[in-house]
Amino acid sequence: MRLLIAAGGTGGHVYPALAVAERLLHITTDSTIAFVGTVGGFERPLLEKSDVPLESIDEVQAGPLHGVNPLKVVTSIFKTLAGIVQSWRILGLRKPNVVLMTGGWVGLPVAVAAWLRRVPIVIFLPDIEPALSIKILRPFAKTIAVTTEASAQYVPESKMIVTGYPLRQSVAGAQRRQAVEHFGLDTAKKTLLVFGGSRGARSINIGLIDALPDLLAKGDLQIIHVTGELDAQRAEAVRGTPGYHPYAYLHDDMGLAMAAADLCVCRSGASTLGELPYFGLPALLVPYPHAWRYQKVNADYLAQRGAAQILPDESLGELASKVRALLDAPGKLANMRAAALALRCDDAAGAIAELLLKVGAPR
Repeated sequence: MRLLIAAGGTGGHVYPALAVAERLLHITTDSTIAFVGTVGGFERPLLEKSDVPLESIDEVQAGPLHGVNPLKVVTSIFKTLAGIVQSWRILGLRKPNVVLMTGGWVGLPVAVAAWLRRVPIVIFLPDIEPALSIKILRPFAKTIAVTTEASAQYVPESKMIVTGYPLRQSVAGAQRRQAVEHFGLDTAKKTLLVFGGSRGARSINIGLIDALPDLLAKGDLQIIHVTGELDAQRAEAVRGTPGYHPYAYLHDDMGLAMAAADLCVCRSGASTLGELPYFGLPALLVPYPHAWRYQKVNADYLAQRGAAQILPDESLGELASKVRALLDAPGKLANMRAAALALRCDDAAGAIAELLLKVGAPR
């Protein structure tokens, strides 16, 4: 089968697409994967670090249609029109049996071109609430795979299938013993994992670095801090702090970091809906405040089910006390861990791969 993937914007869109591609190539021996991202986008570096063999990586024009100033919207409209023409040509060249979309504005021109060429479209909705780009694409899709049943209010029942959030094998295969050795951790100490998503989060980084003296004062804690490239230098200045392990970015090793952790402090992007339950990892979630409510909805879903607590971005000055309150309450952590594991889906990537094979089968 020939699959074409359109995804962009963040790692939360690209990584699940790669997980599905990886699983599809494991299930079948004759499938090929083509990828379409945005011109000048964030996707190419992630794809080039991946071990998934892609037949091609194409780029088309696209841009945001909301959340930006009116002039930018006008520019994006013209980019999208150009992107439709580019996507038409790419689909003619790649000849996919089915198109998978996981989010990002690149999906709009590709979807229009796929619809015009009568190529079936499958959407995977990573977040609980779809972004505007996916809301626009809903009518084009034959099937919409969702991470949780909580998306039912946003997706037509006739099109929706609950699959869970697909994880790459490098993440899903991570084991705690291997993780402890990889990061050089002390098994007698608790491990706190802090990260801000695929691009990092400055407010979380600053909040953690300011909290280091209080967090590490008792000598019973070690911290894996994934800063993102933006704040790597800030973390480098305190690298010598005992118990503090900063990393600019973790690609294939992110699963190991989660396997090693007893508690996580992070944003509540789409990947948290899959990764935290998979590892049974309790979390203190800090939703990104400067965007639409997707992260707040994700955080509420996990918190309402007992798997996480929420710390507003403006309250990061309380980070040390909130973390300590959880780490010093092992019964509470155990309950959160059990609640997270209850939300786990073991083979979401396989479920979506099988769906693609079904939708893309010759008629």
